[in-house]
Amino acid sequence: LTQFVRLVTILSLGALLFTSSMIMNVTFGLMTGIGTIDRLKKKANDTIGDAVEEPIPLKDVFGIGAYWTFLFPIDPIFDNYDQVMGFSTPQRLLR
Repeated sequence: LTQFVRLVTILSLGALLFTSSMIMNVTFGLMTGIGTIDRLKKKANDTIGDAVEEPIPLKDVFGIGAYWTFLFPIDPIFDNYDQVMGFSTPQRLLR
């Protein structure tokens, strides 16, 4: 039983570290406006100082709906859907 508790504790700590690392990565991406791969490419090319990316507004992530809807798995409502997604589908253009 003691070994099982130790195993579950180690697994729980690993999951906590992984989850907190992912949350910090997303937070950093939102604050800087640049993703991990782009940041690594700029660092490898030594052009990280030339970055012109803007922070990503939270309305582009969560939408413009009420705050209580952030906790539910529903589709967000955006001001300009095509700008947020970066593309437009033919069905949306026909509307």
